[in-house]
Amino acid sequence: MSKPALLTTAARDAVIGEPEVVEDLRPHAASLPADARPHWVLLRTAVTGIQSLQLADGSADPAADRGELHSLVETVTGALRMLVHEFPHDAGYLAAAADDFERWAAGDFGVPDFLDSLNAFQPQQHRVDGLQHIVVFPMYTQNGSTERLFEAVAVEVVWPEFVATLEATDYSNALFVPIRFLDFTAGYDTNSAVLFPETIAMRTVPTFTWGAIFADREAARFRLVVKAAAETTRLELPADARVLLGDQHLAEETFVMWDLIHDRTHMRGDLPFDPFMIKQRMPFFLYSLEELRCDLTAFREAVRIEREGLYSPQTVETAKRVQYAIIFDRIFRFAITGSRVRNYDGVGGQLLFAWLHQRRVLHWTDTRLTIDWPHVADAVIALGESIDDLYWRSIDRPKTAHWLAAYALVSATLTPNPASVWAKGPDALPLDGPPRGLTDQVLPDEFPLSMFYEALAKKMVGVIDSTKGLTGASAVA
Repeated sequence: MSKPALLTTAARDAVIGEPEVVEDLRPHAASLPADARPHWVLLRTAVTGIQSLQLADGSADPAADRGELHSLVETVTGALRMLVHEFPHDAGYLAAAADDFERWAAGDFGVPDFLDSLNAFQPQQHRVDGLQHIVVFPMYTQNGSTERLFEAVAVEVVWPEFVATLEATDYSNALFVPIRFLDFTAGYDTNSAVLFPETIAMRTVPTFTWGAIFADREAARFRLVVKAAAETTRLELPADARVLLGDQHLAEETFVMWDLIHDRTHMRGDLPFDPFMIKQRMPFFLYSLEELRCDLTAFREAVRIEREGLYSPQTVETAKRVQYAIIFDRIFRFAITGSRVRNYDGVGGQLLFAWLHQRRVLHWTDTRLTIDWPHVADAVIALGESIDDLYWRSIDRPKTAHWLAAYALVSATLTPNPASVWAKGPDALPLDGPPRGLTDQVLPDEFPLSMFYEALAKKMVGVIDSTKGLTGASAVA
């Protein structure tokens, strides 16, 4: 990576008084307070400069010029302290972040520790639609950079009134913070759509109190991919699904409702103790089932809200859109996005498609995809119930037996790789050793793409690749 030019003295001094810098901003960043924009540009530019001087663990390259680093950190801390005036709800965090940067510099730019500023950042306490935050941490970005470089991102909360009502009543989720992009550094010019505290460099791991998901990126890439997939497969979309694909605002609200229910489901239900959060190595198809379980729970609840007419008319209409979003995102984008190496979201999408096809509510006939919409909801709910039953039974099963039962559930619908040892049954597996032996026998692509998906992936690869760095602003630009 080439190093950006050093900020000029005039640019560094511009954080005091009336800054005059070129506002190189993404469209939505224009909504930042006018007095905040120049400070944001200085912050983002300086953070980009720091990134080019860091190693993978976040420390500075020993060969990096210390004078340059100190100058860049001075620019960052000055901008953060000026931004306090425009973001009083984050005053404690912005001040703590400046202190953490200064401590990093004082320690000769070793592995960064931003625990203090992380503890001070509490966005879940201010879930107000349109409320903005400036966030900067040393971190990796999921589906983006795996290195803990500094990243800066300007965000805006997406918290419509009907979602606030859902969260305050039947779907409490105190940790959930849906957001949209305003502007960002390179780590988010990727497919990453989350801002999670566990990705941040810190000396100890605290109790996490929030998790943020970029609803605008989820909605924008959903709209782009599903439009192209529907055209490629000649799928005739229902009128209300076409409305969803044509409206970024409606799509964002749809994903916020979906994510609200999905996120809380990870810790609810009859669980095999803790299916996802405990850090353990296990067959990736178990992660497929857990993520799919949470999505299908959101689908089931959306059906219930629609059928029973619960909450406001806007909520009922959004609940119908949630059903479309889950089905289309799963069968079109999830199934063919990413590599085939332990792609658990890919397997979940394949499983939903095959389940619907084998229950004859989804058809690929005469090279045209059709869906029997009156019967889809019950078929999708039935798949969710089969996973719920697996979980309920798992409480009384040893781990190995649960893993085998989970494999049986998936392989009853998806055809395993012909080279699979797991497909040969328990007698072929090393059941007398530690569980990692079983995990080692799972092929990287245990459930390969069907012929349908192989052909679809070839036609869709360009569209899917184009969603890198996509935001709500670019989707409507």
